[in-house]
Amino acid sequence: MSKTHTIRKGLNLPMVGAPSTQVEDFPLGTSFAVNPDEFVGVAPKLSVKEGDTVKAGQAIFFDKKDARIQITSPVSGTVRAIVRGAKRRLDQIQIEADATTSYHDFGKGLPKDAEAAKATLLASGAWTLLEMRPFARVANPDDAPKAIFVNGMSSAPFATEASIAIAGREEAFTAGLKVLNLLAPKTVLSLHAEESAPVLTQATGVEIHRFSGKHPAGNTSVHIAALSPLNKGEVIWAISAQDVAIIGDLFLKGHYCLDRILSVAGSGINAPHYFRLRGGMNLATFFAANGKKGAYRYISGSVLSGQSIGAEGYLQLNSQQLTVIPEGQGTDFMGWVLPGFGKFSNSRTFMSWLSPGKKYDLTTKLHGEERAFVVTGQYDQVFPFDIYPNQLLKAVWAKDLERMEALGIYELAPEDFALCEVICTSKQPLQHMVREALDLLHTEMN
Repeated sequence: MSKTHTIRKGLNLPMVGAPSTQVEDFPLGTSFAVNPDEFVGVAPKLSVKEGDTVKAGQAIFFDKKDARIQITSPVSGTVRAIVRGAKRRLDQIQIEADATTSYHDFGKGLPKDAEAAKATLLASGAWTLLEMRPFARVANPDDAPKAIFVNGMSSAPFATEASIAIAGREEAFTAGLKVLNLLAPKTVLSLHAEESAPVLTQATGVEIHRFSGKHPAGNTSVHIAALSPLNKGEVIWAISAQDVAIIGDLFLKGHYCLDRILSVAGSGINAPHYFRLRGGMNLATFFAANGKKGAYRYISGSVLSGQSIGAEGYLQLNSQQLTVIPEGQGTDFMGWVLPGFGKFSNSRTFMSWLSPGKKYDLTTKLHGEERAFVVTGQYDQVFPFDIYPNQLLKAVWAKDLERMEALGIYELAPEDFALCEVICTSKQPLQHMVREALDLLHTEMN
């Protein structure tokens, strides 16, 4: 019998544009791109040059600090362009896809031991689906994690439901869990308290735990803190349930395919629902067919932690959802002076608190500007960790490594501060600050 953990603190943003459960396929097109920035901790070094032909699953760049970690092409085709930025920084690898995808063959059959599993995961690029804690970056193959946490219940706005994402892929999900069981002594599967899909609730070889409460109840950091808190020197690996199915397919079929079921939602979408899309695909045609006309922000990921990609951008390789919301433009007449019945606020600044069930067409507008970092205690309302967020963020700002360690930064990822960022009076870029602090800590310790 699984245990249910209730998360008391948090906030569900009351946004319009939630997706229906309909699932639709969309043509992949021929334009794909991979952005090295997506892979935290990877220092990219090219394996290809312009004009080279590649197969899906063939390496296009690798980590110069650990050549075993490779990022592979999502499609077969020709390397069309290698885009560089300032100081020849590698920004993007663009690929012109073939009409029919040809896959590199990694061999069928489940691995017999951890080393065989690692070898295939590293060679195929599937290793980058595993994230390590602490530091929230691509997992280190040399680590011995005390557990692997499989997240089957993201609680971010409009998040893809795991039961929908892996429907029809039950065999692959089961096979993926068997592979993960070789890599760590324990595998933990986190589910929503009301989850009923048999493929998740009856999964074998895993510890099943259920969570209820407002966001961030679905964040992996919350699950780790509740079930297996990290001590210094310990490592945990994390992965999403849908990516477990991708790993399962890798071993069952012998090829690495990044097709996913994604929630496509937000008020900028004509009919929000689920689509089958492939990581790296160009979304210009997709948004032209499914998006509304006007000034909107196109986000690969959630509104809280996703990346703005533009109406003609590329889906991030490992993205789990797409969100489109209005761009905040101009200023509001008289600002906060008016009652604000149509404005959302986590406090009682506006009279909208009298309508607790109302949904809002939230925009990207900051409603203020960056200012002095004031201590208000407001972060505690949405931060469900046994950690002092204000004090930790002050240590982050001061780059005080010892203080950061003492205050528990190892337990956290940047996404855990997303809600703090939403309600922040000081309008500070908290997720960016935490990301830089984690990278600094990793550099100092390695």
